[in-house]
Amino acid sequence: MAHTQWFDAAWLGLFGLLLGSFLNVVVYRLPKIMEQQWAQEHAEYSGTDLPSEPTFNLLIPRSRCQACGHTLAWYENIPVVSYIALRGKCSSCGAKISLRYPLVEAATGALFFACAWRWGLTPTAAAWSGLCAALLVLGLIDWDTTFLPDDITLPLLWAGLIASSLQWTGTPLALSVWGAVAGYLSLWSIYWAFKLVTGKEGMGFGDFKLFAALGAWFGWPSLIPIILMASIIGSAVGIVLKLKQGLREGGYIPFGPFLVGAGFMALAFTPAGLLRFIGL
Repeated sequence: MAHTQWFDAAWLGLFGLLLGSFLNVVVYRLPKIMEQQWAQEHAEYSGTDLPSEPTFNLLIPRSRCQACGHTLAWYENIPVVSYIALRGKCSSCGAKISLRYPLVEAATGALFFACAWRWGLTPTAAAWSGLCAALLVLGLIDWDTTFLPDDITLPLLWAGLIASSLQWTGTPLALSVWGAVAGYLSLWSIYWAFKLVTGKEGMGFGDFKLFAALGAWFGWPSLIPIILMASIIGSAVGIVLKLKQGLREGGYIPFGPFLVGAGFMALAFTPAGLLRFIGL
């Protein structure tokens, strides 16, 4: 039994490691694709023409060094291994490669391994692995850009409802549906209350959709422990950044990464476990 468990976990972990390389591409390129789409929409609305640009999507062009444009060979793109072999530097110009790339690959592999270890090679493990991949991408994109793309949050919400209906997540469908509803409306209400009182926007609409997605995956009873944990983590990080003068212009930090962190904690410890952790 233990041998099979290790074997199953290793296979899904290896797949996660490979997928992590693609997730790095998504984190870097999706915001740029969104900006291109917005520019195109603005140009169409204003009746102006944009200059022709080379094809740019999640698959084209091939991965390359951001410093010198060197196109990576296949053996320079092996998750984690290539980073170690290249000693964290471009083989062409010697520019430093961000440590984030192997960390994302390793984290994705570890998350997939953990899901397979817990649920085996089952639809349940596949579903929760998919959630982990999506949350990882959303957290990084939001931290970098303050965007939570609808291209990920909305499919993630629907995926939670579908997985619940197929009994892959252990969350009853009624709890999943009302989790999505309550997740969206709760932050939507806080947003408008804050805006009416202060005249400022305290969060973005992407946060509503992400919280709704978490409600769909974990059910409405999970929303309180998740939002409490996200607030605690966010407050702690905010205090540290303020003391180190690391806050962005305007003195804010995106909330999405902390919702993501709370989602990972809910998956690892269950929402009830989060309440016990914070003494409730």
